[in-house]
Amino acid sequence: MTAIRLIETIDDLTRTLRFLKRTGCQGFSCSEASLTRLDNWGQARSWPDRQTLADIRAELGNCRRCRLAKSRRQIVFGGGDPGARLVFVGEAPGYEEDLKGEPFIGPAGRLLTKIIHAIDMTRETVYILNVIKCRPPQNRNPLPDEVETCAPFMIKQIRSIAPEFICTLGKFAAQTLLQTDQPISRLRGRFYDYEGIQLMPTFHPSYLLHNPGKKREVWQDMQKLMAVMKKVD
Repeated sequence: MTAIRLIETIDDLTRTLRFLKRTGCQGFSCSEASLTRLDNWGQARSWPDRQTLADIRAELGNCRRCRLAKSRRQIVFGGGDPGARLVFVGEAPGYEEDLKGEPFIGPAGRLLTKIIHAIDMTRETVYILNVIKCRPPQNRNPLPDEVETCAPFMIKQIRSIAPEFICTLGKFAAQTLLQTDQPISRLRGRFYDYEGIQLMPTFHPSYLLHNPGKKREVWQDMQKLMAVMKKVD
């Protein structure tokens, strides 16, 4: 067994033990329930088409797959720890992101940074990306065909990182990953399963800038996220 394969095996075992702890296992058991948990574990991390982030970025290239290529300055791929436990997924780049090619660095991004610090993490220990990689003109909402064209790259990024947790920011990220048309006000505040990954939807930071009274609800969501992350740490 190579050193790399040994590290991967240890990592898989660690994640398995965390999963068993989260689902209530005390000690080891050969019961049908425990065996079922083990059979299901790792499905989210065994995608046959799993790529590295570098491969995904190369595949994206100088993307001209939709109309947004005509007005964007540059592609905003994502950034952070490629092995992060927690991934934040937003909607699309804004003006400052389009200028610098980095996700969430404008006013909403600065608020997101504060949220990340509030849960005892940093931007360097999470991964941040958007459903859409190019800024829509005047920051309009992404159109359905734009989401359909770009979302596969977001999914590939998530599969590459293989996080334990996803926090979606705003309705577009939550609705796209959960394949639902429910409003974010109904989706937020509880966990969902996304291919074996725990997903917590919450409001987008840009929404909070115009609706500061909703910060309390986002903090409640983050407290739930922190509690589960610490439980399985």
